[in-house]
Amino acid sequence: MSAQATSMPPFHLAFPVRDIEEARQFYVGVLGCGEGRSAPDWVDFDFYGHQVVAHLAPEECGHKQTSAVDDHQVPVRHFGAVLSIPQWEAMATKLKSIGTKFVIEPYTRFKGEVGEQSTMFFMDPSGNAIEFKAFANMDSLFAK
Repeated sequence: MSAQATSMPPFHLAFPVRDIEEARQFYVGVLGCGEGRSAPDWVDFDFYGHQVVAHLAPEECGHKQTSAVDDHQVPVRHFGAVLSIPQWEAMATKLKSIGTKFVIEPYTRFKGEVGEQSTMFFMDPSGNAIEFKAFANMDSLFAK
């Protein structure tokens, strides 16, 4: 699942989980992440070429705040990846087929406008919000 050759450095994100094996099953088994180093209390995942690390910290799990975006309540604390449209469509299909409960169902916003993007939000088993999005034109990623 590594990123294609690019000059962009990979980011690193650490986040809490309630159970390491449950996190492993979700990030590897459902999202298709590669697994890197691990210990009893943490595990590294290759999240589209970026290093995300699940740390055992059950008391830190879950999201608390949302923010109004369009007609949706977006979890304020979330992370994710910007995928190609085919990758995004495949992930949406996969998540739907396994019965994922979406916080925000897959949809496209700004249709026909600069910044047109498809997005979806869902939770991992520990309550961490994840967003996958895809832009109709990647050059509009930071467009105003």
